[in-house]
Amino acid sequence: MKITDIQFHLCEARYSNWQFVEMHTDAGITGVGEATVEGQALTVQGRLEEMGRYLLGKDPREIALHTRNLMRDPFWAGGYVSGSALAGLEMAMWDISGKALGVPVWRLWGGCIRERVRVYANGWFAGAETPEEWGDLAAEVVELGYTAMKFDPFGKSGPRISREELGRAQAIVREVRRGAGPRTDLLIEVHGRFDVHASIMAARAVEPFDCFWYEEPIAPGNHKALKTLAEAIGIPVATGERVYSRQDARELLELGAAAVLQVDVCHCGGLEEIRKVAAMAETYSVAMAPHNPNGPVATAACLAVDAVMPNFMIQEMMTPWDVEWRDEVVVGSPVVKDGYLEVPNRPGLGVELVHSELAKHPFEEKSMQMFDNKD
Repeated sequence: MKITDIQFHLCEARYSNWQFVEMHTDAGITGVGEATVEGQALTVQGRLEEMGRYLLGKDPREIALHTRNLMRDPFWAGGYVSGSALAGLEMAMWDISGKALGVPVWRLWGGCIRERVRVYANGWFAGAETPEEWGDLAAEVVELGYTAMKFDPFGKSGPRISREELGRAQAIVREVRRGAGPRTDLLIEVHGRFDVHASIMAARAVEPFDCFWYEEPIAPGNHKALKTLAEAIGIPVATGERVYSRQDARELLELGAAAVLQVDVCHCGGLEEIRKVAAMAETYSVAMAPHNPNGPVATAACLAVDAVMPNFMIQEMMTPWDVEWRDEVVVGSPVVKDGYLEVPNRPGLGVELVHSELAKHPFEEKSMQMFDNKD
């Protein structure tokens, strides 16, 4: 079997442009993948085209060989651009491999540990202004069956935070707890905006509301500072969406700087790499909660790895708060039911692109500028 063509499709999706990969073979089998990075679609597109040229004419089932050649051999290896491009291509190769054998991808890794995975809601707070509105929307999330929800209550503050901003964040979390009730897990997002002092202050402001985790509390990379912060607060620290490889994860795990690792399947080089990171994390008793504000192909890929991770905890989902065409641009889009996603039994990743629907949502320029960065 040989790869004959690789096509790339961008689909506007409010917060980002979903970046889909479609890989064709001379056996008539087509594989799909996703390489979405918020605000960086055109940058990643260039790397996809470069890596794609290497793959033309090669056997897509030789995944280990191609991953080594594309990620380990080039002089400019590593980082989110190469990691994301490789992830999209590698997903498509796994999809082809599963389809060629008539089995789901998770079957290729020894079978699944679980038949459904717990998910948490993200994006549900769009349009909320007052703390009371945040609380009312949280109640609606619970009515949809979710048992956990993530949100960032800190507005545009950073790298420091004023007493007034702390008070507003505390009021938002208080109201979300009211709306969500005592049995729903609240996941606090920080987006790496604060310095250590401000992040400790912010964490202590929301600690009384029984928060499930405190996500990316400082900018990624300074693992010793993250450990200092984790020891100073009463909420478990989660991080890792900007961890792109096992090498990136190693010091984080060795220091014990986080309780939960959130590697993104679209950024880390693919499904095999996130499985290797998960195996490392398991030896340190660290849970895995894959980051996924991405499209439906990435969600299908997450389900494949979630199904086989012994230390899997919970999966991120943007449904139904990103765009109403999420379930229209693919066949087989995963659907949340009672706060869970069922692991599919369809061959490969279990999804296919719908070109006519993709064409209705062309690329739009996006920005990831999130903070005021005021002193």
